[in-house]
Amino acid sequence: QVRLAESGGAEVRIGQSLRLSCAVSEDISEIETMAWYHQPSEDKIERVATIAKDGSTDLTDAVKGRFTISRDRAKNVLYLQMNSLKPEDTGVYKCHAWYNYRNYYWGQGTQVTVSS
Repeated sequence: QVRLAESGGAEVRIGQSLRLSCAVSEDISEIETMAWYHQPSEDKIERVATIAKDGSTDLTDAVKGRFTISRDRAKNVLYLQMNSLKPEDTGVYKCHAWYNYRNYYWGQGTQVTVSS
């Protein structure tokens, strides 16, 4: 069982920055794709950033130029650097690890609140 533990969420003001971390219990070099998801409400969740096994990254248009996804393979940690935060970035951010269609895992999430 792979365990993912997010941290770094907080309440910040518009325009400020945060760095989220996701500590993984296994070697992240073996994970096909890792991602950060944003859950602004219980009935909505959207993928905002992905990093593939080869290191290539992708960001949704809403966060391009503001967020960066990265990883530290030596520490088995996934990061999400969030700059120029906006109120619409508020929500729970969850880490996701995809090995294949049978094996994928979620973290519990960390809350980010952006206020004026």
